[in-house]
Amino acid sequence: MEILQSIWRILTTENEWLTKILISPLVPLENLLYMLNFIALLRFDVSKKQKIIYVISISSLVLLNMYIVPMPYYTFLNILMCPILVFIIFKTSFLKSILSEIIIYITSLMFGTPLILTYTCILKIPSNLVSAVPIYRLTYSFIFFILLFLLYKYLCNHDLNISLFNKLRNGTGKKLVYNFVLGSIAIALQLFIEYKYIDYIPFYLIIFSLLTLFIYFFISLYSLIRTSKLEATAAKLEEEHLYNQTLGLLYDNIRGFKHDYNNIVQGIGGYIATNNIEGLKEYYSQILGDCQKVNNLSILSPQVINDPAIYSLITYKYHLATELGIKVNLEVFMDLSNISMKIYELTRILGVLIDNAIEAAKDSKEKEINIIIRKDNLANKQLFIVENTYLNKNVDLDKIFEKGHTSKANDDSRNHGLGLWEIRNIIKKKKDLDLFTTKNDKFFKQQFEIYCVKS
Repeated sequence: MEILQSIWRILTTENEWLTKILISPLVPLENLLYMLNFIALLRFDVSKKQKIIYVISISSLVLLNMYIVPMPYYTFLNILMCPILVFIIFKTSFLKSILSEIIIYITSLMFGTPLILTYTCILKIPSNLVSAVPIYRLTYSFIFFILLFLLYKYLCNHDLNISLFNKLRNGTGKKLVYNFVLGSIAIALQLFIEYKYIDYIPFYLIIFSLLTLFIYFFISLYSLIRTSKLEATAAKLEEEHLYNQTLGLLYDNIRGFKHDYNNIVQGIGGYIATNNIEGLKEYYSQILGDCQKVNNLSILSPQVINDPAIYSLITYKYHLATELGIKVNLEVFMDLSNISMKIYELTRILGVLIDNAIEAAKDSKEKEINIIIRKDNLANKQLFIVENTYLNKNVDLDKIFEKGHTSKANDDSRNHGLGLWEIRNIIKKKKDLDLFTTKNDKFFKQQFEIYCVKS
């Protein structure tokens, strides 16, 4: 009985070092819950291995700082470490790395401040004792972890996320992102001030300030979602416009083909009657070309090219090429909703490859481009192949990737996408991407490959 009383006395007595020791095993759990929440909100595509590495890394550094670095430097170092580790381990963008820290900070203060207020009011103790008395800190941590877990389950069940940043157009997207980041920082700073001086600010002012901040936050979030929906509607209308343009061309071609059907059959009959097999072969190849054109137009459908960004890009480039008198053969044998890389980066790379193909094909005699999208199941790769006829058969396959190299008469390469040099730089930074360049007497070929790495 005396032992239990002694343990209870120790747990209820102010002792910062004992408190640190007791909460040390809880640090990995805390970081795990934070990570699950920002992954759910930001829609990170990460493996189990990356999650484990992150939790171990951030927890080790937090524990090291806890025992070595004095306050307030301890807090600043923790704030700095999170986005750096997220950027390195999860291989995400700098913006998402910063957002992950903001989410952690806001979540911490959003739950921590009301919890501290409730805690101190019920127990009638100053807020500094919550972090200094072991039993108070352990109880507080237990309740706080439950709140973090409930938040995570809510995000999962309601499919809430802020991945809409990836879908917004450049101008609007940047403004909204900056607004969200600056607003989040302002809220975090305000909550930190209230948390730091909670014993000196009147209770009613803290409650009023918290309500005001939360109302502002949810109004901003609502505006963000509304803007996202407007952007999505605009993109959908643009896609429908391109599709209607394609359907119009398809209808005209089919109507013309149907109108000439009898004449085509009569032409075949003439070659058969005269036993002119060579002429029939030539005639057949001409008919096949028209059939291929109709087939290409039927492929230019959002149902076949089932990613809006890729559909918009290919459709636009297809019509651009046909206006220049270039024959485009298109083949799609893959579900584009499961691309194993960022669609934004893929469309930039694919756009450069097709632009270069159009530029080369328009000067060639045959004027032909082949675009093939398929999956290599044996090698577990996604392939994007762009072939084009070309005039300069002596093109140097190594030199085309040099910085500043251009085949245009006036060097306007800065206005034509990334260029092959920058594409090569992107590929060098990624282990799951590759680009193979080959040529023969007729076609210059670029084969972009994405390796589908399993988590």
